[in-house]
Amino acid sequence: MNGRGLNPDGTISREGALDRVPQAFVPVVVSARARITETFGGDRLHSAYLYGSVPRGTATPGVSDLDVQLALHGEPTDIDRIDAAAIETALDRAFPQIDGAGILLTSARALLSDLERHDAGFFIACLCTPLLGADLADQLPRYRPTTLLARETNGDLGRVLPCWRAELAEAATDADRRALSRLVARRTVRTGFTLIMPRWGGWTSDLDESAELFGRYYPERAPQMRTAASTGRTPSADRAVLGMLIEDLGPWLATEYTAVHGEKAPRP
Repeated sequence: MNGRGLNPDGTISREGALDRVPQAFVPVVVSARARITETFGGDRLHSAYLYGSVPRGTATPGVSDLDVQLALHGEPTDIDRIDAAAIETALDRAFPQIDGAGILLTSARALLSDLERHDAGFFIACLCTPLLGADLADQLPRYRPTTLLARETNGDLGRVLPCWRAELAEAATDADRRALSRLVARRTVRTGFTLIMPRWGGWTSDLDESAELFGRYYPERAPQMRTAASTGRTPSADRAVLGMLIEDLGPWLATEYTAVHGEKAPRP
């Protein structure tokens, strides 16, 4: 992998690996693997993956969460969601080194579908680290930092903004606002980075690096994007910060994104 997150052939490298998991998080991963196998093994689970800071090797004890993606043979059911939530709770209670666990549930069919090839498929192939089962990346293409990838990963920000406005209006506590600020800030930084990704010609998931790279192309918006990166790492309950992200930077970014890359294909 070169300094821009690419393989020698110019395709995007997979960013995590089990041997990069920090030592403090190894027991968490071992327990997660065992619990997933016990709960979803047999005819439900196709494969399981880690993503985020833990497999990238950048996780901080007591601050970072454990992010897991499960690919199921069938479409997720209510029972699947209940079982996943039980694993999340058990891991969070057992391991103080994580600030919660989150498990995404998706069918293998959906992850491999043509509609998701440059969104969820890219996520699996490049941003997820195999933990259990046959790796779906073997059935997916090698990805490059193209306009197509940019459009299909983050070209729907304009559709998300109204939902964030509604959530902010309903947020009753500082904890609610901090949780929302983390979600909004991280998505904003990712969108800002993928806006300039084809021009820069590489890939990164690092929030600060993403903000700085964005600022090279849009210096007038660089201070706001740096604030977004900081908020993504340390969530804020400040309504002014959330307002800036949702009512100023967000709408501008959605408009610019559509002008440069077009809109993401609608989902059913």
